[in-house]
Amino acid sequence: MQIDPQVGTSYDNDNAESDHKSRERDPTKSGSHSSENSEHSTNSLSANANIIEQIEENGRGYANESYILPCDEAEQTRLSIGHQCFISILGGQLSLQNIPRSAKRILDIGTGTGDWAIAVAERFPNAEVIATDIACIQPSGVPPNLFFEIDDAREEWTYSEPFDFIHIRSLSGAFSSWATIYAEAHKHLKPNGILEVGDFGVMRLAEGVPDSFVTMFNGACLSAAEKAGTMLGLDHLKRPLLEAAGFSIAKIRSFEVPLGTWSPDPRKRVAGKMALIATLEGLEAFGLRLFTRELGWKPEDVKEICSKAQEEMMRPEARASVPCQFIVARKLMI
Repeated sequence: MQIDPQVGTSYDNDNAESDHKSRERDPTKSGSHSSENSEHSTNSLSANANIIEQIEENGRGYANESYILPCDEAEQTRLSIGHQCFISILGGQLSLQNIPRSAKRILDIGTGTGDWAIAVAERFPNAEVIATDIACIQPSGVPPNLFFEIDDAREEWTYSEPFDFIHIRSLSGAFSSWATIYAEAHKHLKPNGILEVGDFGVMRLAEGVPDSFVTMFNGACLSAAEKAGTMLGLDHLKRPLLEAAGFSIAKIRSFEVPLGTWSPDPRKRVAGKMALIATLEGLEAFGLRLFTRELGWKPEDVKEICSKAQEEMMRPEARASVPCQFIVARKLMI
């Protein structure tokens, strides 16, 4: 495992998780759901997935009227690729911070397709793992200690027992108030419990051409997100924001992930290949609802700039990359 002195990480994919036995996603049997953010007694589907219908908009399916990202099949595939990319970035691990073997309760906020939660539940069979999302897109046939819940983390968390580890990943743009999210996480952690938050930032080109389509796309994204009252990028991972919620910062790690296979490091090329696929697919996912609603763009104009930005990123000389950052915070002992 080789450390990159520039970014302080390794890209060792030898132990990366597989696709968890190719579980099939069934929207009517998506694991173990609770229709309320309450404790459960059985591993059974209690939320009626038939009433959780996707909202069709510009050819994409969304979970509700407010969240900027879709939850359709294309997005589910992108999320699963992104999960494998994170594992590669972390050298085959599921988290930057080691989860204590003694952990009894683990919470995954914004679980998406549930890949991370499934892997953690398999690795910690004696722990109760609760994974929440606004969309019912998780697979069936999950470990018996894993419970999926349909829930909006923007609302008050009502768990009756605290957690040893809370995991939040790839939710840039999801919340208008990360301070509220961190306050809830702090409230629902055990003393000395751990919160880990990870995300990708804004893509960039080595050439730094100011009027490139990538630059224009990034500018439109940030402007539209601001108008929508959300936060894109990595500002939600700043130390003062978590410290204000009562956390002690344990570690911060930043990674520069190549988009594509241009890196001379073979391990970075593995992560870069997956990151490129997820990013190419993510342009329309991030831009379509944001640009049409907040900036008044036509859907065809959004797709055109996405296509041109994709072409730019795939040029070998562009050496496109994206920053990735993790922050680990601990709730102090009382």
